Amino acid sequence: MLFGPIEYTVERIDGDYAYLRQEDQPQQELKCVARALLPPEIAEGTALHYEMMEYTIK
Repeated sequence: MLFGPIEYTVERIDGDYAYLRQEDQPQQELKCVARALLPPEIAEGTALHYEMMEYTIK
């Protein structure tokens, strides 16, 4: 299990889920994350920092 740090960008929001693109590996498949685990103020294009199982806005 990866605990970070990893940088993501919110590519798409679809209902209760957000699809994140890992910034250093953009060719990888998007990561689907429940919005309940993300900061409530995210929008498409938001840059996120992930570390120790917590997402924060950069």
